[in-house]
Amino acid sequence: MKAKKSGGNSLFSVTAILLILLVWQIVCSAGLVSPYLLPSPVDVVKAFISDLPLLIQNARITLIEAFVGLGLGIVIGFVFAMMMDRFEPLYKAFYPLIVLTQTIPTVAIAPLLVLWFGYEMTPKVLLIILATFFPIAVSMLDGFRSADRDTIRLLESMGASGWQIFRHVKFPGALPQFFASLRISVSYAIVTAVVAEWLGGFGGLGVYMTRVRKSFSFDKMFAVIFLISALSLLLMKLVEVIQKACMPWTKTQ
Repeated sequence: MKAKKSGGNSLFSVTAILLILLVWQIVCSAGLVSPYLLPSPVDVVKAFISDLPLLIQNARITLIEAFVGLGLGIVIGFVFAMMMDRFEPLYKAFYPLIVLTQTIPTVAIAPLLVLWFGYEMTPKVLLIILATFFPIAVSMLDGFRSADRDTIRLLESMGASGWQIFRHVKFPGALPQFFASLRISVSYAIVTAVVAEWLGGFGGLGVYMTRVRKSFSFDKMFAVIFLISALSLLLMKLVEVIQKACMPWTKTQ
């Protein structure tokens, strides 16, 4: 039943997208909107095909930045969550600071990182870390702290160490929160990498967008926007696949 429901939901989603594209094409073909302001879906597809090698080349750079930043963000977020769960003074000291980092807009701190670290990969990776480690740290900390207290006390009465409790109770219990936050973080990683590339760089989808915008090639602008959305959706789907592999006990019979 759930499989049928999921298939039905996907059908509705695809139908809605196709309907939007159809209306978009009709509006552009009828001349209701100037092609300068809104290129038609057909023009966007043509631009995508004509610039496909260049898009692939720049997407590779953006994905490398996103994966490096996301990987480091996961590690840092996990370590912070584990330490704050283990030591209450660290939680009281660092949790407000972690929250404070999310009040600073990325577009405000990105120019400073570029100024300090140049136009290479370093400032982009740092910005991605800032954007991705927060959901990981907060969700993992909530997962650790929501572990069943009776189970923990039972293991303690049996002489289990803190590491054994963490390994067998807290960590498995926090996996659903981790993967939920990871789905958010992978999309953050791609978008943040593009935003960072807007401010300077030698390659990447953000640099590509800046160049085509300056040449008023808005069909190519829409092509790269669709590519960024597609990459984000694919990465989120990849997270779901990894989650099913790591948590087989959640599969429905």
